[in-house]
Amino acid sequence: MGDAGAAGAAPVPDGRGGAVDDVVIVGAGPTGLWLAGELRLGGASVTVLESRRERDPHSKALTIHPRTIEIFDSRGIAEPFLAEGVRIPDGHFGGLPDRMDFSVLDTPYPFTLALLQARSEEILEARARRMGAAVRRGCRVAGLARDGAGAAGGVVLADGEVVPARYVVGCDGTRSTVRTAAGIDFPGTDATTWGWLGDVVLDAPPERGAASFSGTGGGLLVVPLPGGIHRLAGSDPLTDRPEWPGDLTLDELRATVRRITGTDFGMRDPVWLSRFGNATRQAAAYRAGNVLLAGDAAHMHFPTGGVGMNVGIQDAHNLGWKLAAVATGRADGPLLDTYHEERHPVGADLLEHTRAQTALMTAYSAEGQALRAVVSGLIATSPDMSRELAERLSGLNVAYATGGRVRNLRLEDGGTLFERLRGGGHVRTEAGLVRPDGHLADPAAA
Repeated sequence: MGDAGAAGAAPVPDGRGGAVDDVVIVGAGPTGLWLAGELRLGGASVTVLESRRERDPHSKALTIHPRTIEIFDSRGIAEPFLAEGVRIPDGHFGGLPDRMDFSVLDTPYPFTLALLQARSEEILEARARRMGAAVRRGCRVAGLARDGAGAAGGVVLADGEVVPARYVVGCDGTRSTVRTAAGIDFPGTDATTWGWLGDVVLDAPPERGAASFSGTGGGLLVVPLPGGIHRLAGSDPLTDRPEWPGDLTLDELRATVRRITGTDFGMRDPVWLSRFGNATRQAAAYRAGNVLLAGDAAHMHFPTGGVGMNVGIQDAHNLGWKLAAVATGRADGPLLDTYHEERHPVGADLLEHTRAQTALMTAYSAEGQALRAVVSGLIATSPDMSRELAERLSGLNVAYATGGRVRNLRLEDGGTLFERLRGGGHVRTEAGLVRPDGHLADPAAA
């Protein structure tokens, strides 16, 4: 049943012998690729433009949270993620040693999956192409094309080619060309501290799999990845400053990890070494006329908790069915306003809790370590607090004015809600009318 319901929407002629897509998406990361599939499911024609000629082998994101797995299930493509991802039954908040128990969550998937972003993109791109989306690589977007009325009429590539479209969606990262060209502000704060990560081979990894370490020398997370690799990510006092500390080396990573844990776990053969800052920003608007933003183009933050890719995919899941309905004439333009109304607060919440986690992760002083011990103890001894944090981190607690997410109900015909949602339409259940994105619909829509 996966990917059912995609209508055959061909681009319309542009009057110059070419064709005009309903939507052009800039950026072939997880957000843009998921959006492409959702638009095709709703019958819209779509082209995805990506500046890289080849997929980036380095995976900034690797954590897939329960709500995102539910979304994949509701489109029939959860299986490869479940088969290949490493299941982690708990999660950390701010790198605290006491971890949140995901097994208590009301979901068929009470765990996170560790899967390299490059592999996630491969799966999502295959889905988008299978459904009829065009994905063009090696296409660097220089700006927006404008029609006679001044509205965006597609994009202009660096070589001068115009790719016409009725709507443009920027999924092109924190330095978004689309956001800048549309004149959308991106207020926030610059980096004041730096984290680091290394994807390496460990000859003597922690016995308990995913593990957290913390002390006055810094904090470290160790996460097992497919293929015998471990990701080591953390922060330390030596990089707690606004100045760029320089490229990370294996010797520096080894020395830092030893300082935090007393061992380097036998690290060798680095696949990727990188740094990241805590610059935090959010787009003032997720929509400007027929230009929209999603994912990192809309929000930028320290990657603690591994939530960024998930929120981006969930942005696309909210936007996809709405934009497809408007672009194909099945709904009026004001439906698109609900995208900003619903997702901008989610982005603001994302920034708030990643900032809070950053404060805990960088609490290197004796007083800071005491704060970490108190909060960690509360997670261990207060099940309600632990569950609330886990629901917030995993995306299961997101609710809009129309209603919250609907769990995978068993329907009268013997099927499940997630199975019925694979067609991309609304589904009537005992809980009420459910939107294509799995949230309750406005009762007036019934």
